[in-house]
Amino acid sequence: MPITDIRYLFAYDRWATRRILAVVDGVPEETWGATGAVGDRGLGAIMVHQLGAAQRWRNGLAETGLMPRPEREPLPAPGAMSDAWEAEWAAFDTWLATLDESWLERTDDGVPFWQMLVHVANHGTQHRAEAATLLTAIGRSPGDLDMIFYAEEVASA
Repeated sequence: MPITDIRYLFAYDRWATRRILAVVDGVPEETWGATGAVGDRGLGAIMVHQLGAAQRWRNGLAETGLMPRPEREPLPAPGAMSDAWEAEWAAFDTWLATLDESWLERTDDGVPFWQMLVHVANHGTQHRAEAATLLTAIGRSPGDLDMIFYAEEVASA
């Protein structure tokens, strides 16, 4: 898979996650901090898990030796969640700039690294859908998150 496709996939991932984050400010604490809404998680925990997974995959693939576990920390407020995502995106961009197609074709247990990166983005799709459902239920829909809407926005820019 070309590195340009990986960059596009993660640009979409960021766009869609920002749409979720744009509507969480002011969510009632009983919704943000709830548990058991989707599995054992609520809205805030879903967003923290999505972040933690992205951080762990980046650090694991970059072989930094770090394995962040924000899920084990106190639940951040929605604004702090947005700040944490912005920091992760900055770190991801720095790391992504070092990758090329030969790195993407490397494998671990027979799985190419590019497929692992696609998994990370797809994992975010699952959790954004969960968060969007919970937000829509309280009248805070993030709007359409489908990749085609991102593609159309990019094409018109």
